[in-house]
Amino acid sequence: MKIIVNGEALETGAPTLAALLEELGKAEAKVATSLNETFVSRHQRAENSLQEGDRVEIVAPRQGG
Repeated sequence: MKIIVNGEALETGAPTLAALLEELGKAEAKVATSLNETFVSRHQRAENSLQEGDRVEIVAPRQGG
């Protein structure tokens, strides 16, 4: 299915947000996620199914000043 991840089109077979992070190599990373503009906590990612056209944002904290 085609989804949008951080503004870019992506073809994925991942059934859930947790599986998508695994596919992208970010399963263990400390990141914030949203699905269709709604925050999804780390504990809820496996419960959030992905659908064609979904919009996912993955944001990692940055250090600096």
